[in-house]
Amino acid sequence: MKNYIISCSSTADLSKKHFEDRDIKYICFHFELDGKPYYDDLGETISFEDFYKAMENGAMTRTSQINADEFEKHFESFLSQGKDLIHVSLSSGISGTVNSAMIAKNNLEEKYPERKIYVVDSLGASSGYGLLVDKMADLRDEGMEIEELYNWTNDNRLRVHHWFFSTDLKYYVRGGRISKTAGFVGGALRICPLLNVDNEGKLIPRMKIRTKKRAIEAIVEQMALNAQDFLFYSDKCYISHSACIDDAKAVAAIISKWFPKVKEVLINDIGTTIGSHTGPGTVALFFWGNERE
Repeated sequence: MKNYIISCSSTADLSKKHFEDRDIKYICFHFELDGKPYYDDLGETISFEDFYKAMENGAMTRTSQINADEFEKHFESFLSQGKDLIHVSLSSGISGTVNSAMIAKNNLEEKYPERKIYVVDSLGASSGYGLLVDKMADLRDEGMEIEELYNWTNDNRLRVHHWFFSTDLKYYVRGGRISKTAGFVGGALRICPLLNVDNEGKLIPRMKIRTKKRAIEAIVEQMALNAQDFLFYSDKCYISHSACIDDAKAVAAIISKWFPKVKEVLINDIGTTIGSHTGPGTVALFFWGNERE
């Protein structure tokens, strides 16, 4: 085992068991549900089921970033044990939390000049960001040194493709992503927007798909078009969902049929930070491919 720590935040949307099994450390974002504060602690304090039910019943959510002081405490818990650290942040195209991590890094480098501290902007989110840190754990376990892993991560982060569709537009209206008129018309026409994350780590609408059934097919079609080795893809594939497990399973079933060499298809929950913005009814698909544009 290498004498360094791989760290990320709860917004990588992997389970606590997954993080523990892969020896990946994490720090929790914060959110409020009808004004009550919570940690985004992977569903431990409030279950994902209860969280999304509350949203469906009209509860208002608000998220807040991890501040520099919190990052300092998190980082120092490892540095004080003589371990080096590489922390991977939620995309700067979605959140400014990478800046807080960098402030903590700069402060701690003065206190621990003998330690190596790296911060990487993942340019990703949810289980796509999780897919990246999981691969980093593979490379660490294969013997890669921290400097090489830092360079590899920066060089390969844009190879993780993120595709999303939503079956409920009211949360996009609430968050200001689409107008009330567009939301009403889209709902009446059963439109499911298909979005992806671009090379700046920003969530971009790409297509308007009519009906959920067609959206499920369309998201897998994007994997067929963009995955490494196309239908011969043989790496891991992650799916995350917000209270729509049947839709996630439908995507997984098509992937298993179309991609016979896929190494693993893992379904995760979209956590409370990302889910505060998507609401229930979102499915996301993540895989490795050529560098995204």
